[in-house]
Amino acid sequence: MRHFTLRDRGRGWLKLHSCAICLLLAVAGTANGQAPGEPAGQTSPVAGAPVSITLDEAMKRAEANEPAFAASLADSKVAALDRSIARAGLLPSAVYHNQALYTQPLRPANQSGQGGASSSSPIFIANNAVREYSSQAVVNETVGLGQLAGMRHADAAAAHAAAELEIARRGLRATVIGLFYGSIAAENKLAAIERAHHEAVELGILTGKREQAREAAHADVVKAQLQEQQRKRDLSDAKLAAEKAKLELGVLLFADPRTPYTLVAAEGAQELPVRGEVDRAAAKNNPELKSALAVLGEGNAEVLAARAAYLPDLAFNYTYGIDAPQFATYGPAPDHLRNLGYSASVTVDIPVWDWFSTQHKLKQSELRRDAARVALTATQRRLIARLDEAYSEAAAARDQLASLDDSVATARESLRLTKLRYTGGEATVLEVVDAQSALVGAETAREEGRVRYQSARADLETLTGTM
Repeated sequence: MRHFTLRDRGRGWLKLHSCAICLLLAVAGTANGQAPGEPAGQTSPVAGAPVSITLDEAMKRAEANEPAFAASLADSKVAALDRSIARAGLLPSAVYHNQALYTQPLRPANQSGQGGASSSSPIFIANNAVREYSSQAVVNETVGLGQLAGMRHADAAAAHAAAELEIARRGLRATVIGLFYGSIAAENKLAAIERAHHEAVELGILTGKREQAREAAHADVVKAQLQEQQRKRDLSDAKLAAEKAKLELGVLLFADPRTPYTLVAAEGAQELPVRGEVDRAAAKNNPELKSALAVLGEGNAEVLAARAAYLPDLAFNYTYGIDAPQFATYGPAPDHLRNLGYSASVTVDIPVWDWFSTQHKLKQSELRRDAARVALTATQRRLIARLDEAYSEAAAARDQLASLDDSVATARESLRLTKLRYTGGEATVLEVVDAQSALVGAETAREEGRVRYQSARADLETLTGTM
């Protein structure tokens, strides 16, 4: 029988301790969403069934995850609160003031120390008594043109922030639409390249059989091999492009861009509105035009605020409460005077001389307002030009969709017939390769045409609103 020594026990405890630590680390890694054998600082791809994402769902997720849109949303909410604050500035304010003062009393009238009581008056003439208690409700109100100008400026700033938020939302939607349909197009291109690679492999097998049967030259086999090698490289590039497109969109949709998901697009191409409806929507709902109008409104409010400095402000004050040597409703015996009371004041400050500062501020605000007017007219001209360009682009892309579908069908039929002719010895391998390349080019052009149309519609939507 083996006898355990202290060294053996120490080794046993060490092994047990090491196993316990490893178990704890594994549990901690699992709790943090990390595999037990995965290095720290790396997150594993999310496992599970792919999430189905529609365009509307993608837009909702993008609005929640995109930082620039979040900043615009915060600016809009802040501007709305500033507007509420400016409105509150037009109303009276009320505070409840409480204060207790102690002031050194006057020295005794007899400085020789032979007696005599000190006076009850404070040594500071600004204070009313040695002990003074103040508990008052104070209501203040200031009436002036400056407060009205501030309110108008806050209204214009809130409208400006809301317009900028709408610009950010529509721009984000255009980006999401481009990435959404671009990813779908990349997947469709990948499928087309996979079919082309499969056909190239079949062509290589067919040319090999024909060479063995002495029905084709070795040059046909070489050409088929070159075609298969090229399709293999195209397939690798298509897989990379599809993966990049999916990751780029995944950045806007998920916390982990590697989350598996599938895109669900609407069936068929969406119809394009008539030009009259587009023009009316652009005139009514264009956020850039609203933003320029709001900037002009801010400029007008700044001019009004600068002119308000020439006029006086009227201030009202009403105070009710206690301001007495005792913190009580009534004074001490024997008089028991009532300490509660009120006071009211009206103040008018008339500006007289400020070394032309007000005049210069007025000139500054007028210059900024004039610049805002120029920006507004430029925005209107740019809107007209962009609207024509966007509608023409969308109409051209829409008209080409049917033609692109016909080209794909024609190229597919041409490849089928060419392969039959080559099998029967009536066509060359170069004709088969050309027919395969034509089909891949037609399918690629069709996917790019669909992305072009959706991108053109998204650009038109940024000018007119949701269509």
